[in-house]
Amino acid sequence: MTLLFKVNGAKATALPAVSLAEAGLSERADLQEWVLANPAILGDDVMVVTSEYDQWTGSDGLRARDRLDILGLSTAGRLVVVELKRDAAPGDTHLQAINYAAMVSGFTLDTLADAHATWLTRRGNPTDRDSARALLLEHLGGGELDPELLRKPRIMLIAGAFPRQVTNTAVWLSQFDLIVELVEVAAWRSDDGFLAGFNRLWPTTGAEEFTLSPMARADAERVSQKEVQRSRAASAVRRLIDAETLADGTTLRLTLSAVPAAQRAKLDQWIQQEPSRGRAAWQNDPKGPLRWEADGGIWTPTRLVLHILAQATGSAPESVRGPIWWEVEAGHSLADLAEAVPGQSRRDWSDLHACLDALPAGRWTTYGDLAQVVATKAQPLGQHIATCPSCQNRWRVLDADGTVAADFKWPDPSRADTPQQVLESEGITFTNGTADPSVRLSLTDVANLLRRAS
Repeated sequence: MTLLFKVNGAKATALPAVSLAEAGLSERADLQEWVLANPAILGDDVMVVTSEYDQWTGSDGLRARDRLDILGLSTAGRLVVVELKRDAAPGDTHLQAINYAAMVSGFTLDTLADAHATWLTRRGNPTDRDSARALLLEHLGGGELDPELLRKPRIMLIAGAFPRQVTNTAVWLSQFDLIVELVEVAAWRSDDGFLAGFNRLWPTTGAEEFTLSPMARADAERVSQKEVQRSRAASAVRRLIDAETLADGTTLRLTLSAVPAAQRAKLDQWIQQEPSRGRAAWQNDPKGPLRWEADGGIWTPTRLVLHILAQATGSAPESVRGPIWWEVEAGHSLADLAEAVPGQSRRDWSDLHACLDALPAGRWTTYGDLAQVVATKAQPLGQHIATCPSCQNRWRVLDADGTVAADFKWPDPSRADTPQQVLESEGITFTNGTADPSVRLSLTDVANLLRRAS
């Protein structure tokens, strides 16, 4: 139970908790509007695509009457299906939400653009399909939707309380890489009205490590890495555009150093046949920052790399981090230039600090995983941790093989104990200098730590 107090100097008075019904608040006019006005409730990276969506049509042409409360989209391209209940959720709430998740799993960019345009227009902001599509792509940082991520929506249930049928099912489903998030909404009566709060009940920090089966965990890790990769690519483009690092028309070339050896010869030969295939011009437009010299078309760095690989070699990987493939004449990639943006190399490391603060005792992570989550590289992140007195729990960050970094230093040079000794005092065992891999935080765990700490 969450307690809320009104503080006046040394006096703290507990505010009485009330249900939303007792407060005279409704599910649609109040709770739903709060979420629509404050999408951060769904996650800092989520935009609302539509609400009260009911445009379902089956292959037989018949319309379904189901009405989805809210549909969101993360910057990584994962859909968020939201089901709202003003008071205690019925025992079958999760079944209804799973049904919606199945129905939206077949959505495409065009489907989402239609839904977003209709929703914006209905809410007093007339928007056509093309404009809605541009807004969605802008939210993705100029990237495009990944069908694999679209097929696996995130489910969020928001209610005054949850019965055991719902909580037990949410925990059980997490073993199969289907995350049902449970958020409890509560209200308190104050002198001048009511206060409301949202509290995430599930998943709890670290829960995924213990509930996912090995196969499902590996699949979740793969999907999570794709999400992180997409977010990093979008972040690099945004930083360059916001800082106006490159002038419109700046020539970029495709660097073969990023190409896997098996594809390098084919790609090199393909570009030599027509050199314009390996060049693009930069433009400060998040919806399409590259103009490919070969066809004059507008592309994002990642989408163009995938297109080029498919054309040159006949196949392309599921995803790539486009900004590391394109470089300026001086040899610096877009990713390198984004890292050097003023305020980035001297960047605000509050995201890293929040993540470090949340690292639990008895667990460890790596510099590489932390770097992926906060969208930087392992080397500058490690340098920052080594020199920043504000970095907490630094001893819980190890090299990829589970060993203490050779250049690890304490902020206090007089400190004589070692990170391994501190970790051992927290219950982590070491074998030949290597930490127990079973208590390593997964990439998903680290990403969730940051999301919850933000």
